[in-house]
Amino acid sequence: MKAVIQRVKKASCSVDGTVTSSISSGLLIYFGVDKGDDEKSIPRFIDKILKLRCFRDENDKMNLSVLDTGGGVLIISQFTLASDIYHGNRPSFDSAESPDKAREIYEKAVEYIRGKGIETGTGVFGAHMEISYINDGPVTFVLDSEKFPGKN
Repeated sequence: MKAVIQRVKKASCSVDGTVTSSISSGLLIYFGVDKGDDEKSIPRFIDKILKLRCFRDENDKMNLSVLDTGGGVLIISQFTLASDIYHGNRPSFDSAESPDKAREIYEKAVEYIRGKGIETGTGVFGAHMEISYINDGPVTFVLDSEKFPGKN
């Protein structure tokens, strides 16, 4: 699994000109699923994001997580995160999980976040989406489950 995580002041997803989901202050997460990823990895992966101390505390230090701030999460499925852009000029998506399996893992990740009591917005899986946001900072991180310490 891969994620691009952005601290935002607000974010929304639109499909065909209609806003399908929005959040105020919180995290915008672009979420990609690689072949071989499975739902067993979701708790560790999502907990890492939700506990990421990327919000400012009273001393202006990045010391608070989205759990601490009560912010929302907008999670958008994005298969392009599983692309290979290092060979040639056309992206290869050979390492992206099949749409059915990726949707299943994405939906389980959404369910996991909601289970934490966090306001959670979603994209529309497989749709052409327009994402609007105000990046706060800007603050952006990339998380790759393959780089976790102790990964087999």
